[in-house]
Amino acid sequence: MFNCMRLFHRTLSSFSSSALQPLLPIPQLCANGRLQEALLEMAVLGPEMGFHGYDALLKACLEKRALREGQRVHAHMIKTHYLPATYLRTRLLFFYGKCDRLEDARKVLDEMPEKNVVSWTAMISRYSQTRNSSEALCVFAEMMRADGKPNEFTFATVLTSSGLSLGKQIHGLVIKWSYDSHIFVGSSLLDMYAKAGEIEEAREVFECLPERDVVSCTAIIAGYAQLGLDEEALQVFQKLQSEGMSPNYVTYASVLTSLSGLALLDHGKQAHCHVLRRELPFSAVLQNSLIDMYAKCGSLSYARRVFDNMPERTVISWNAMLVGYSKHGLGKEVLELFKMMRDGEKRAKPDGVTLLAVLSGCSHGRMEDAGLSIFDGMVAGGYGVKPDIEHYGCIVDMLGRAGRIEEAFEFVKGMPFEPTAGVLGSLLGACRAHSSVEIGEYVGRRLIEIEPENSGNYVILSNLYAAAGRWEDVNSLRGLMMEKAVTKEPGRSWMQHEQTLHYFHANDRTHPRREDVFAKLKDMLIRMKQAGYVPDLSCVLYDVDEEQKEKMLLGHSEKLALTFGLIATGDGTPIRVFKNLRICVDCHNFAKIFSKVFEREVSLRDKNRFHQIVGGICSCGDYW
Repeated sequence: MFNCMRLFHRTLSSFSSSALQPLLPIPQLCANGRLQEALLEMAVLGPEMGFHGYDALLKACLEKRALREGQRVHAHMIKTHYLPATYLRTRLLFFYGKCDRLEDARKVLDEMPEKNVVSWTAMISRYSQTRNSSEALCVFAEMMRADGKPNEFTFATVLTSSGLSLGKQIHGLVIKWSYDSHIFVGSSLLDMYAKAGEIEEAREVFECLPERDVVSCTAIIAGYAQLGLDEEALQVFQKLQSEGMSPNYVTYASVLTSLSGLALLDHGKQAHCHVLRRELPFSAVLQNSLIDMYAKCGSLSYARRVFDNMPERTVISWNAMLVGYSKHGLGKEVLELFKMMRDGEKRAKPDGVTLLAVLSGCSHGRMEDAGLSIFDGMVAGGYGVKPDIEHYGCIVDMLGRAGRIEEAFEFVKGMPFEPTAGVLGSLLGACRAHSSVEIGEYVGRRLIEIEPENSGNYVILSNLYAAAGRWEDVNSLRGLMMEKAVTKEPGRSWMQHEQTLHYFHANDRTHPRREDVFAKLKDMLIRMKQAGYVPDLSCVLYDVDEEQKEKMLLGHSEKLALTFGLIATGDGTPIRVFKNLRICVDCHNFAKIFSKVFEREVSLRDKNRFHQIVGGICSCGDYW
């Protein structure tokens, strides 16, 4: 009967072609891309199908991700009572995994009479790649119970699904089976430690690797970058280059993250040029990192150029550009770009980060009515994003920044969430800015109860008391800080000059050119006062005389950095200064008059936002 069917099939084939051709074997048909004909031949062969035919068919189905065709091959095995070898069962497992039929892949694994390290690892790998971490770990545990011996690929794969606690246990097994020196396993180990914030352990693994490749170097760079250890990330990058390794686009994406953290625009431009010269693929990840870097370095025009030239934009691309505009206080540009995101040719669906950037842009851009309207639209479901605590916090910040303190306070009390430290912190900052002592005192005390270790809460409340002349309360807060061993984060400013970062602290006496800086500062002050600069003594928290307060203000790190920029750079050169804390009102006024008197464009980036100052006028409109 089967011989008759084969004869009938060949007869049909002869009529469907212009010339008589001999029927090819299944492996050859598959190799020539003639999968459907190979499946017909499988049906004709019936139980005569053997290993090589099944192997070729499954390989072809795997390459094409042809789910229905692969299911036909599997069904044919079952119908003809064919018992595939472990190799074929593993091939079948790979096939279902690639087609995202994980339940079918798992069933194949469970029904295998004999499992080898390849089959176990294939299942673990597919679970890991699809972020089914718990299932990946369960399969690994089952493998260990079945006395299966993992290889380097098993360990490298399962570590991507492991948290810190379990990862440390797996690390012990890695050492036991002597895989700790393998580059794949080492890279996965250091990536696991870095993602868990255990950067010292990650660096130890990195240093112990007998050889390093671009993957391991990229993993440690990314770990440092994610933790904000930007200088350390750049040191590893320089080491990678000195050892002759070629960074890939993932490496550059991580390096750009660190450069944006330090706001090193010149280095960022160099990295961009390296990418162009080496003709690396411009993936969305790399382009998004470039947008973020340029925006955080204060170069929005470059960021927008990268954004506009993207062939495809993800929601992350839109968010990076929106956050950039928002940090610069350009509320109008934020709303225009948001409209383009929703209605333009390359539109994308907004997510929670998008709406947070838009609300923040409205807050910094003094557009609270527009922001409140958008928030109401979110609550009504108009944007497909349900507001969470961060969106509510943005509204509190918006109202507080506009001086609507009581309204903000009532909004907090009516929120469907318990207010977080971030929400209350925004309200406390607004109380300080608008001298709302009663509400500020209540919020400040609540914050100290919630996070007694956060020095910022003590400082802002102390500022509020000092501005109201309540020095006893100021001293009481300082005593409480000493009692709880709370230390204030020291303010520091920095700027880049001739490929070197120059750091300044308040009344800094450590900089190599400190004498030149302080001498120049005294000369500058005369011209600054003639131009209208009046020190804002309310920015000093200490109960000392006015002369001492003025001296303390003069030593702020921003002023030292601006002064160094003036003596270290040529006439007309823009000066870019960055600070780790929020800039005070006095330093902001100083920078505005400085830019006018010395005809310098000044870019100041503090913890919260940018201040682009030209001719004595700041982009923030004195609203920050």
